Amino acid sequence: MTISERPWAAYYGPDVRPEIETASCRTIGDLIRSVAETYGKAPAFTTCLYNGMNGTLSFSQVDEMSDAFAVYLREVAGLNRGDRVAVQMPNCLSYPIAAFGVLKAGCVLVNVNPLYTAEEMAKQFADAEPHALVIVDMFADKVPEATKGHPIPNVIVTRIAEFLPKMPRGIVGLVQKHWDRSVKPIEIAHIRLPEALDVGRARRNENKIEVDAYFQDVSPDDVACLQYTGGTTGVAKGAMLTHTNLIMNMQQTMEMISVFKKGEEVALTALPLYHIFAFTVNLLGFYWLGARNVLIPNPRPLSNVKRAFENYKITWMSGVNTLFNGLCNEVWFTDSPPKHLKFASAGGMALQTAVARRWQDITGKPVLQGYGLTETSPILTFNPLGKVREGTIGIPLPSTDVICVDEAGVPVAPGERGEIATKGPQIMAGYWNKPEETANVMRDGWFLTGDIGVMDPDGYISIVDRKKDMVVVSGFNVYPNEIEDCLATHPGILESAVIGVPDDVTGEAVKAFVVKRDQSLTEADIRAHCKAHLTGYKIPKRVAFRDDLPKSNVGKILRKDLRTSETTQDAAE
Repeated sequence: MTISERPWAAYYGPDVRPEIETASCRTIGDLIRSVAETYGKAPAFTTCLYNGMNGTLSFSQVDEMSDAFAVYLREVAGLNRGDRVAVQMPNCLSYPIAAFGVLKAGCVLVNVNPLYTAEEMAKQFADAEPHALVIVDMFADKVPEATKGHPIPNVIVTRIAEFLPKMPRGIVGLVQKHWDRSVKPIEIAHIRLPEALDVGRARRNENKIEVDAYFQDVSPDDVACLQYTGGTTGVAKGAMLTHTNLIMNMQQTMEMISVFKKGEEVALTALPLYHIFAFTVNLLGFYWLGARNVLIPNPRPLSNVKRAFENYKITWMSGVNTLFNGLCNEVWFTDSPPKHLKFASAGGMALQTAVARRWQDITGKPVLQGYGLTETSPILTFNPLGKVREGTIGIPLPSTDVICVDEAGVPVAPGERGEIATKGPQIMAGYWNKPEETANVMRDGWFLTGDIGVMDPDGYISIVDRKKDMVVVSGFNVYPNEIEDCLATHPGILESAVIGVPDDVTGEAVKAFVVKRDQSLTEADIRAHCKAHLTGYKIPKRVAFRDDLPKSNVGKILRKDLRTSETTQDAAE
């Protein structure tokens, strides 16, 4: 497909390049260094807690601290270029230090959801085989169980209030230790992050180490991140995202947004930075812009973000439909909406039209919806500012081709349904150690998304169905196979099937259909069992008991029939 065959280019702004030839930096390490040299002592990251206590690091401080961590990883922990480092923490000042340090060291960042159970952690660790783990102390008690079969030689522990001023840091520590007891004793050999930085600094100064040498040895096509996704089967797979993938996708996205001014923006990051959208746009994109990034460790309850809106002149924020809907129902937000906001971005799940309209009414600014996948770094399409088309995921980004294809892989006509396929510099290098899975989603250079869409003649795209059985709960992917596997381990369950059903709060909710083996089994029993093995958003919100489940001639449970019966029942009601 040539530029002339991209009808959507007519909707780009006058300063938007339809084709971005090269990445602005060779590697993310180069990007971090050049930005720090430009913005120096300006505030880069601020952690804002629910009570307003906060701490800030400048671009220079983050640069120096991530240098020290890179030296620690290479010279003290003994890691080499390409070794994996798992980072497992909520939004806090430690995250950019750890992530940037990993990338400067020439290592591969493995983002891990901090809410994972030990069982879920173990599966990801077994696949990625990290040589080091950086984890927040609140969840470090899960590490012994998670690493039983595959020990991680280097464990670095940090705190949610790390690098905040001494007084708020101490207050938070006392609350966590004695009041809510959210921090348990750590029963593994470890080093604290500040101590690791001190050791790294000493080694750097003693041996006159040039940190740039670590990432100058890295190729733009080397893997920067292993970002885990369920893909098409629900089995966790690490999408190999290269330095070029991530830098180009950051540039493609920022190219579409001409209202941002370098060195002047203030971004609110309530989405977790381990999520690929927040990683590419919030972390890399707004760092590149020289923006102040206000980090929210936990946006639940939504009152946790109130002080951030009050204390900082927020010009941009990202979120999922659930977040925007929730804020629109908070009196403190509707009574005093952010005055400096330019617009907001929605991703991770479908943005409901009613929510978008109400947000615009309250703030006077739009929510722009985009679309992408972990495998695409992640953004493929975006609604252009001032040219939003409700109910669509917008148009392809610069340097991105999108078509809809039939079952045979043949492009369908505009207005017809087909699987969304795409090409572009943001497409992953493949799945980590899974060549067959990679081959399943790549066809002649095109990545098959598994989503069914319709493209208008002028290039705007709408998602109309999901080829996959994936359920999206508040922007997080939930795969029925994983839930069903968990349910199958309960002795009181004969068989089960899981589907997604509409939910006013989370967009979709997990519903489990269960055939009892033990007639005394209750919904509470099922939820308790799942809670012991799964993250909270994966636990079935609704449970229906059935005498049997619909099956094909060969005995395969037919989820599609369950979805049809749900739709019919909803219509009848």
